[in-house]
Amino acid sequence: MKPNFLLVLILLVITSFSLKAQVSGSFLQDVRTEIQLPAEAGKNVIKLFSSNQTVVAVTSNGVFRYKNDIWTGKSTGSNWQTAMVDGQGNIWLVSSGIIQQENSDKRFTLPEAAKNDTILSLFWEDEKTLHVGTSKGLLTWNGKWTIHPEIKTKVNAIEKDASGNLWVATTSGLWRRSEGIWVNLDETLMATGHEMTYYSLTTQNDGKDVLFSSPWSVGCIAENGNHWLVRGADGLPYGPVKVIRPSGNGLWLGTEKGAIKKDSGWHYFNGRRWLPDDKVNDILPVDSKTVWIATPNGISQIQQVEMTLEQKAAIFEENIEQRHNRRGLVNHAYLKIPSDLSTSYTENEDNDGLWTACFLAAECFRYGVTKSDDAKTKAVRTFEALERLETVTGIPGYPARSYALATDSVKQSRSPHPKHWHPSPDGKWQWLDDTSSDEIVGHIFTIALFHNMVADEIYKERSVRLIERILSNIVDNNFVLIDFDGKPTRWGIWNPDSLNHSKNWMYERGLNSLQILSHLQAGIHLTGNAKFEKAYKELVEKNGYAKNAVQAKQYGPFETSHSDDILNFFPYYNLFQYAKDDPNFALYRQSLERSWNAVQPDRMPVWNIMASALLGKDCGLNTAMEELQQFPIDQVNWTMDNTPRWDLQRDQMTGRGGNPQTVHPVPTPESGVSRWNTNPKSYVSGNGGKTEETGTYFLFAYWMGRYYGFFK
Repeated sequence: MKPNFLLVLILLVITSFSLKAQVSGSFLQDVRTEIQLPAEAGKNVIKLFSSNQTVVAVTSNGVFRYKNDIWTGKSTGSNWQTAMVDGQGNIWLVSSGIIQQENSDKRFTLPEAAKNDTILSLFWEDEKTLHVGTSKGLLTWNGKWTIHPEIKTKVNAIEKDASGNLWVATTSGLWRRSEGIWVNLDETLMATGHEMTYYSLTTQNDGKDVLFSSPWSVGCIAENGNHWLVRGADGLPYGPVKVIRPSGNGLWLGTEKGAIKKDSGWHYFNGRRWLPDDKVNDILPVDSKTVWIATPNGISQIQQVEMTLEQKAAIFEENIEQRHNRRGLVNHAYLKIPSDLSTSYTENEDNDGLWTACFLAAECFRYGVTKSDDAKTKAVRTFEALERLETVTGIPGYPARSYALATDSVKQSRSPHPKHWHPSPDGKWQWLDDTSSDEIVGHIFTIALFHNMVADEIYKERSVRLIERILSNIVDNNFVLIDFDGKPTRWGIWNPDSLNHSKNWMYERGLNSLQILSHLQAGIHLTGNAKFEKAYKELVEKNGYAKNAVQAKQYGPFETSHSDDILNFFPYYNLFQYAKDDPNFALYRQSLERSWNAVQPDRMPVWNIMASALLGKDCGLNTAMEELQQFPIDQVNWTMDNTPRWDLQRDQMTGRGGNPQTVHPVPTPESGVSRWNTNPKSYVSGNGGKTEETGTYFLFAYWMGRYYGFFK
């Protein structure tokens, strides 16, 4: 097996926690590991079998066995096409009309009438009787060949039930041989919706029940008459299903586009997060928590690993330290080779300030819960990065979007709104201009949080002065953020002339009103500067900003911007901290209730948790817990294309930018990596594995939930 850094890290974290404290509240986390085959095996794995604690992988090159972490076997170079195991454990291989027992001279050649057929399936009914399904019919060998005239089409699968009935899945019906008589069930019982086409067969319940797949369904013909059928409307994500494997109380299913697990719910494993190739050739349940999935490009192991949310958080903390800290700024990492974390590197991003602030918030809440030195050290380091974003510009109260050393190579911003790099006054740094409201929202929220939860007296003073400088820049310049050129930045606008009177700012009217009132409340209470109190009253009493703030979230008939949800929710925190005695607090509470109702269907745990904490009631905490548990360990931003799925109802309204979307969120493990600012209903997400996200979204939600006592 290929060494897997992620799995090793998970095991190390779990082990370390077990030494320190009793693990409680554990859940099962799906973790994917790539199985590294011997080079001579190639990658096209066509069948998987298990025998005597040994896994057998049949590839197009030969038969290879895996036991005690060691592969044995050698290439036979015969271009094998399929294989099966007989009742004695012998492996039979198929290639170009020849059926041959592994490591034996025993072999069969199709009769002359079928010599040009392609063999699709094999089944040993007993030691002397072999059934062979081909592209043109069914043959049986029991000392001589018999061609069954009833079946003259593709035979995809053959199975026998506990009563001795032989079942044959074909493209002209589901056939059953009972007491020597062949019956095409599509001429007697089967629904026309099966289109007389069947792909896979297996049995369960000690062979009493027969499972089958057809173009649009998976079904069961049960001995006791309790038959069942599932389709897309019942939750089947995709099909047709070509592989059916019972496992415990559930099923594993293989398709041309991913694997499916059916237990108490449906779970879809598709895309490079889970598989080396979307096409599933075979599935082998290894044990109750482990499955191997064979594809034309190798084998994936998907294993359920028991862990707690705190252990999961520790994994993301370690990832951030290893690959996401760029001179104190925390953002995603780039991968020179998709999936190869050893090729990661960091570079500047336009919103480094906002995403770094989010990590600071997570560390503040972590310190509030644990009082750990590590959390405090990281919080202080991250605060200093936010502080440097302001000091590096040489403009009091103007934080840059990003910074880098003067000697660093930096990524240039592109149209339609390019930003520019400037040298710091001391010449040691360079910084990125055109700072937006995103950065200001992140700074004011998290610096106030740092001041209240982590900072000692020295850092309290530094954080207060930083907030005061930022707000003074805005207030002294008529509620706009002034850039290096003396002009307002593109998005740093909070002044009444724009928000209340310009059509260009109709969308942001409520949102930006909420922001500036929250910022000013933090300034009033932390700095004591009277001009912030005066500015607050001016905006509320003369310009109606408190009433504007009620409609901070745009939704319904208006365009929904998930990227604005951070800018919407973060300001509530300081308002609920500092403005509870304000005459307008009822409006702020009304605004939060309204925003929460709008985002509730999105299943974004951070907003569930923040709304619960501020409103003092349960705003979907069970959903938040479920989402945190399902949040993928693998933070590589693979492209996840759910467009072909059957189970996701398409919304007749498109998402922002005209992109198609589902009615309900795509399940978290089956969608792209989220950091709370993307549409959870998008069919297609991700960037082909070019970046790895930080896991900050998880850390923030989890530690805030812990801080407020929602999670043990």
